[in-house]
Amino acid sequence: MIVKICGIKTLAAAQEAVKHGADFIGFIFAESSRKVAPELVGEVGSALPGHIKKVGVFANQTEQEVIRIAEVAGLDFIQLHGNESVSFARRMPLPVIKAFSIRSEADLEKLQEYPAEFYLVDLPKGSSGKGLTLDWDMIGKANLPRKKLILAGGLTPQNVRSAISAVSPIAVDVASGVETNGVKDSLKMKAFINEAKYTAGKGE
Repeated sequence: MIVKICGIKTLAAAQEAVKHGADFIGFIFAESSRKVAPELVGEVGSALPGHIKKVGVFANQTEQEVIRIAEVAGLDFIQLHGNESVSFARRMPLPVIKAFSIRSEADLEKLQEYPAEFYLVDLPKGSSGKGLTLDWDMIGKANLPRKKLILAGGLTPQNVRSAISAVSPIAVDVASGVETNGVKDSLKMKAFINEAKYTAGKGE
C-alpha cells in the first residue's frame, strides 16, 4: 500500500512522515494555507531518501509555471487538481496524477479517459475538514483500474482501514486527517500509515 502524506510544509514534517513509512510526500503549489515555495521543496527533497517520491499539487496554473516549479522543486510527479485539459497533461514533463472530485457514479466514468499515471478520487472542493468521506461502496463497485487508483477525501487513522477494505486502492492520500490545529502531527501520521500498511498486508 502506497501512502501519500500531502500538504507538507517543513523538512521536519517530511522527515517524520518518511520515518513512519510514507512513500509519497505531497507539496502544494496551488493557492492554499499549505502552499510552499518551490525552492524550499527543493531543499527538503534533497534531504529525503532517494526512494521517496515528491509530488507537486497544482490547480489551473499555466503550463510554464507548472514546469518551472517542477524543475526548481525537483518533483517526481505532477498532481493536477483543476480543469487541466487532456492535452495539458500530455505536455507535462513528469508522470501525472489527476485528481477528480467525486459526487456520483458519472464522475467515476470520466477517470479512465484522462492520460495519467494515477487517478486520485477526492471530495468536492470545500468539503475537506468537515468529517465527510467519499462513498467507498460506490467506488469499490465501480470498474476502475485499482493499480492506478489513489483514494483521498476525509481519511483519518480511524477510518483508513475501512476505506481500504471497501475500495482496494493502490494508494491512500491524507492531509488534514493527520493534522492537529493545522500542523502535521507525528503521532497521527504514524497511526495512519500503520493502519494503512497493516490493512493492506492483511489483504483486507
